[in-house]
Amino acid sequence: MGHWWYRNIVEPGKLPLLLALLSFVLSFLITRVITRMIRAGRGPFKNITPGGIHIHHVVPGVVLVIIGGFGAVGSGGRGFGAMLSAVIFGLGAGLVLDEFALILHLDDVYWSEQGRKSVEIVVLTAALVALVLGGFLPFGVNDLTSEERQSRGLIIMNTATNFFLALIALWKGKARTALFGMVVPFVALIGAVRLARPGSPYAKRFYENRPRARAKARLRAFRHDRRWAAPRRKFENFIGGTPDPERAPASKPTKH
Repeated sequence: MGHWWYRNIVEPGKLPLLLALLSFVLSFLITRVITRMIRAGRGPFKNITPGGIHIHHVVPGVVLVIIGGFGAVGSGGRGFGAMLSAVIFGLGAGLVLDEFALILHLDDVYWSEQGRKSVEIVVLTAALVALVLGGFLPFGVNDLTSEERQSRGLIIMNTATNFFLALIALWKGKARTALFGMVVPFVALIGAVRLARPGSPYAKRFYENRPRARAKARLRAFRHDRRWAAPRRKFENFIGGTPDPERAPASKPTKH
């Protein structure tokens, strides 16, 4: 175990990244526990509202991200300073991405259906960083041998190919596949060759006059969503809490 730790984490200089990932996940989980307790009216925790202004935890998160980022740059990525900066950065990133939906919508949608985006982006970020820790590098550079890495032409060609495949997957409305495809090239290839999702820019461009392809894409998307939507929602609810039920808009009184 010690040999593996040194060979895969310490020697390649991945220890700060591991500390950042652990502190990121821990920050998110602790924050969700506290916010769920506040929501349920349990425990000593309360919303911070100095002067009647609700201070969201994205605010201290931004401060910690700035401190950790500049600290990492100043430390040169080595020594205790780099590890401390990585922990601070991870804590801040957890706070910021926990309110990603608020930043995206510029509205307090924390406990709404739109708030699920925060949980999803945190899970995706943690998974991508874990893949990098496991030895996967963006755009398939990890697939090159030491001799091939000495050739700039091969690296540029390999990077451009994988980036192009990820762009096609994104064009086809498969954002998650595109993200993972930037780290694991085979995933991007699958997303690029399979049918596009209905409503995606690719489908609007190439399926408009192809009713069979359009119908097949809709059927495949329906089967995929029917199979995975419910488990994904349960997982998100387990981690982040169940959103508040959406309220029907109040009907306006009719004029006589």
